[in-house]
Amino acid sequence: MSKEKLIEAYTSIIDNVGEDVAREGLVKTPERAARAIQYLTRGYNQSLDEVLNNAVFSTDNDEMVILKDIELYSLCEHHLLPFIGRVHVAYLPQGKVIGLSKIARIVDMYARRLQIQENLTKEIADAIQEVTDALGVAVHIRAKHLCMMMRGVEKQNSEMSTSIMLGAFRNSPATRAEFLQLITS
Repeated sequence: MSKEKLIEAYTSIIDNVGEDVAREGLVKTPERAARAIQYLTRGYNQSLDEVLNNAVFSTDNDEMVILKDIELYSLCEHHLLPFIGRVHVAYLPQGKVIGLSKIARIVDMYARRLQIQENLTKEIADAIQEVTDALGVAVHIRAKHLCMMMRGVEKQNSEMSTSIMLGAFRNSPATRAEFLQLITS
């Protein structure tokens, strides 16, 4: 993504909302905004292999692995406004585990793209399944969407919940219940 084109676009946006782009406080805003959007969408420049960096390890463990309360920051693809929340990820290993930080990095890679929460939830689950070949994967996201809070219906306390259950988490009510109980305790 061209930084120069982004600077031009932000200059045009500022001008078109009726502001003076030459005003002291706005002179460098197009460049800062261009750098910010490049950072906020850096997930487009990452791949699953790069994020994993070979941190897949053999294991005899077949018990549930859970990483709770992973901070989530993304941009809604409909309004380019942030949504902010927490992600809980679990999987049932089948001979392979991944480095703990890699789960958070997978979340970030997909969150740092223009998104809707429903797709983000699925992308994270599919990626964990792909790299671990787990018996099951569960992902639950709760997030507040600024497009709901700052514009439109302006509902300040609304929160969206999405979940994806794959494999044993979908097929076994007991496994699903264990996951849901553990992420709320």
